[in-house]
Amino acid sequence: MTEPTLLRPADKDLGGGFKVRRLLPSAKRRSVGPFVFFDHFGPATEKPGTEHDVRPHPHIGLATVTYLFEGAMMHRDSLGSVQEILPGAINWMTAGRGIVHSERKPERLQHEDYVNHGLQLWAALPQAFEEVDPSFIHTAADAIPEVDEQGVRVRVLIGEAFGAASPVATFAPTLYLDIALPAGASFALPALADELAVYAVNGGVTIDDTRVEAHVMAALPDGQGATLTASEPVRVMVVGGAPLDGPRFITWNFVSSRRERILQAGEDWSAQRMGHVPGETEFIPLPGHPFEVQSPTPDTGTTPT
Repeated sequence: MTEPTLLRPADKDLGGGFKVRRLLPSAKRRSVGPFVFFDHFGPATEKPGTEHDVRPHPHIGLATVTYLFEGAMMHRDSLGSVQEILPGAINWMTAGRGIVHSERKPERLQHEDYVNHGLQLWAALPQAFEEVDPSFIHTAADAIPEVDEQGVRVRVLIGEAFGAASPVATFAPTLYLDIALPAGASFALPALADELAVYAVNGGVTIDDTRVEAHVMAALPDGQGATLTASEPVRVMVVGGAPLDGPRFITWNFVSSRRERILQAGEDWSAQRMGHVPGETEFIPLPGHPFEVQSPTPDTGTTPT
């Protein structure tokens, strides 16, 4: 049996000392299913006076998928959406032809210590849907199906697995699972999608005969499942889906199958034609002079959300 491809994190500082572990894109693997971006942030203790807010910034051609293990953040966007993101919920923001959003500390927590810990992924939209109208959909934690499979708790965040289907709508076959492996568990993960990867959140896991340490992603051979074995309690995430329908350019916060579309988005952002988050006036200029588009090859320098 072919061994999985191990993807190790690249640490990125988003400003103010707020660091993330980036697994996708990587030199070894650019995407898994529709997912072209995978960031793991925290656990990070937020204290009064610290500012790890993500200021208003634009996206095109993708959907952001935010999932918290702990903490809270306030989402606002140019559609007028205002949503506090809480642990266990799935927040799917379709950028499509263009959206602007911010992610900030909720006002109710401004004077408290708390821990933020979670994941943010980008799903590239199929070419036929790259220019759809933007939207934001919040699916509360209690609406996410949870099953007991082989004595293991599995939350079906997106897609279908083990007889359960998530209510989160997508534009292409997509899978996203949260699996809590108890110590000593052995779990048979079927080939639930054409492309699959397993990410170890907080401890090591053995995938078939390969040991995968915490904060490492294992991309499984295409069309194959695996047996997951835990010697300690460990949380693992499974991501995947159908392969992308062609290569993608990824530059700054923009994803597109067309180079010229990203250049246009850069011009639109510079001219402030992409909309505004109501009540917010901060503006982040384009990085680099001139604004350039990377070829659709691994780009580990992409700036997040």
